[in-house]
Amino acid sequence: MRPLLLLLLAAALPGEAAAGPAGLCEAGGRRYSAGGRFVPPGEPCSRCECTARGPACARAPCPALPPACIHVSRYPAACCPRCERVGCEHRGRVYGLGQRFQPSECEQCTCDPDGIARCLVADCAPPPCVNAVYEKGRCCPTCQDGPNCYADRSRTRVIPAGEAVWVEPCTQCRCHDGQDAGYWEGNRVAQCERLRNCPPLDRHNS
Repeated sequence: MRPLLLLLLAAALPGEAAAGPAGLCEAGGRRYSAGGRFVPPGEPCSRCECTARGPACARAPCPALPPACIHVSRYPAACCPRCERVGCEHRGRVYGLGQRFQPSECEQCTCDPDGIARCLVADCAPPPCVNAVYEKGRCCPTCQDGPNCYADRSRTRVIPAGEAVWVEPCTQCRCHDGQDAGYWEGNRVAQCERLRNCPPLDRHNS
């Protein structure tokens, strides 16, 4: 048995535990010799040990609560608090241990055994278009019109990717086809080429 943490009482506990003859303690009509351990009447949460100077008492130690305890109850008749529920609390909602949940379109979370909800946030790649939209229920933006880019730096005209487009009678532009990962992060304007010796009245149609 582990040594009891003793709190030596300077005065006897009336009606509970008191010093008797030398080396004896009295509690509840019983006598205890030095070194004897007992629970004083009316104090179920205390543990006492009889010493040469009288009874020394301390509150009984309580077992540790589970680390994932989220609901603790304390009852008047109980010495120690009681864990009523284990799990994770995240943004006002409670989840069971091991439960996976999605608090938003962009998050995937798991309730870990230590009672902490750990979440991963989606990392969206840059969309291969300049007019991406966010749809309900989806985390990352989508290109409803397909890959595209701006025809020039004025950013007023959008042209589809994957094919050359005549933007002026003698100027042809082409934007990236959206296949190379990461390309669109800094390449949202088409590359244009003006034809040499192009007759001013010669118009091309795409």
